[in-house]
Amino acid sequence: MKFMKLGSKPDAFQADGKSIRYVSSELATDVIINVGEVKFYLHKFPLLSKSNRLQKLVSKANEENSEEVYMVDFPGGPKSFEICAKFCYGMTVTLNAYNVVAARCAAEYLEMTEDVDRSNLVFKIEVFLNSSIFRSWKDSIIVLQTTKPLLSWAEDLKIVGRCIDSIASKTSVDPANISWSYTYNRKLAETDKIVEEGMNYRVEKVPRDWWVEDICELDIDLYKRVMIAVKSKGRMDGAVIGEALKTYAVRWLPDSVDALISDEHALRNKSLVETIICLLPSDKGMGCSCSFLLKLLKVSILVGADYSLREDLVKRISLKLHEARIVDLLIPARSPQITIYDVELVHSVVNQFLMHEKCNWNLDVVEKNEKGSDKFILGHGSLLSVGRLIDGYLAEIAHDPNLNLCSFIDLSQLIPESARPIHDGLYKAIDIYLKEHPSLTKAERKRICGLMNVKKLTMEASMDAAQNELLPLRVVVQVLFFEQVRSAAGVRAANNHPSDASLSTTNLDEECDKTALPEEENCKPLGKHMSEIKVTEEFQKNGKLGKKNSKNSRSGVQLLPSRSRRIFDKLWSVGKGQHVENRSSETSGSSQSPTSIVPGDTKSVSSSRHRRHSIS
Repeated sequence: MKFMKLGSKPDAFQADGKSIRYVSSELATDVIINVGEVKFYLHKFPLLSKSNRLQKLVSKANEENSEEVYMVDFPGGPKSFEICAKFCYGMTVTLNAYNVVAARCAAEYLEMTEDVDRSNLVFKIEVFLNSSIFRSWKDSIIVLQTTKPLLSWAEDLKIVGRCIDSIASKTSVDPANISWSYTYNRKLAETDKIVEEGMNYRVEKVPRDWWVEDICELDIDLYKRVMIAVKSKGRMDGAVIGEALKTYAVRWLPDSVDALISDEHALRNKSLVETIICLLPSDKGMGCSCSFLLKLLKVSILVGADYSLREDLVKRISLKLHEARIVDLLIPARSPQITIYDVELVHSVVNQFLMHEKCNWNLDVVEKNEKGSDKFILGHGSLLSVGRLIDGYLAEIAHDPNLNLCSFIDLSQLIPESARPIHDGLYKAIDIYLKEHPSLTKAERKRICGLMNVKKLTMEASMDAAQNELLPLRVVVQVLFFEQVRSAAGVRAANNHPSDASLSTTNLDEECDKTALPEEENCKPLGKHMSEIKVTEEFQKNGKLGKKNSKNSRSGVQLLPSRSRRIFDKLWSVGKGQHVENRSSETSGSSQSPTSIVPGDTKSVSSSRHRRHSIS
């Protein structure tokens, strides 16, 4: 810390209790200066030779035949006056970053300028500020902090503005040229570690965000002014600005909800959150992480931040939604909502994300050409990530007994098919919802299961769904049918290409389309379809799959559990010789539902239904 010593005489000021200060001298004091509650017994000559204001006040007191002078509104109080008085006496006094602002304001109040005496206190303090304080990183921050109780004086003397400009200028310096000390408690990045000649040692390079922790000690109003100045320089990367705001929020926002919304700190926390939102980088796609933005949104809702600021946060989050985690989306709902989490808010974020994606990638074209543009669709990494994210979020909110079916379905249907190449996550969410909402009607269960496409379930999910007694029977039969198609496709691919069993799943959708039941005008007997499926078992009995086939090939032809096979055996026997009745599927997961071939409720189907159990 920089400091400056003034004067050379020994300190002769003494105290008599808490309210009296006097100078130990052979000469009797001839003036009493009242500063606040403290009386200073001093001599007129040294004071009047340096202070123009004291000259006026003492002259006025003499006219009133009084020895006392009163200065109630003295800036900095008795301590700062004592510094000025010691300077007048030529006594040793030390100025530093903690007392220089008060001393400067006091000297201004006393009019200790060059008009009264050369090299007066105002001049000396200004030299100290410009030559030392404003050239020091930490001293500039300390001085800025000390201006708070004297803000109006410090503003008039331009101390605040000069401090802010000094700090902002130093943050823009090339990190390679940083030579002053700073606070940095975070771990160094891997790029800052060097290994040379077999010996491990760390080279502590100055990181770009070296300055963010030091300015966290500033009050929010001063912090805002510093950050505006930093941004106005135009040299700071948005990511560093975002890191600075995150560090400040972590430093000052309480962790508990009760402390966040308590009456004592509610207004301060609201002001803090609103300020941070206003300071976010102008480039909405850069700077802060999606996780931090979502936490900021959660806090802004709790403290009742301005609605327009929350809307701005939602727009920013929607641009980076693919980076979010499920836990980040679990934002508590506020009254009058009755759900645990704010599903409507997440719905709004996802909707804005999709609108942005639609503008950038022309999703309409993607949807129309979905089958013929797999590589193009898979290139939408952000879209696929959001698909997985929302499926995971649906699984979390499905536990909420107050979550209505429409909210679940609406959020699920927001995600386009191209974002869900696999429906395992959606199946898990549906399964949880069915377990947590046992009072659903049959129509409601069919409606929610209609979100799922059984052709997009993996074998593991299909095995689980086939034995899940919470699913409608026709959905289970659908699953069994397409799993048998999968097995048959695997057998044929393994038989035709024994050296490359991985081809067994290459054209599974085509196999499903070929084997799936046709429309009414091309109806075939149920027995014929089931006979095609039986080929799978014949291949296995004849042992045509050699051990040299890969693990994937063998798993592709495994049969479903015996209970599932019995359902198909009975359906096959019942359907033998009968024609297909064109019936609408109870699920929208596949446009060619195998359940359309199942006859009316039969005893064989009913009996198998009673033996189903859930393993999910």
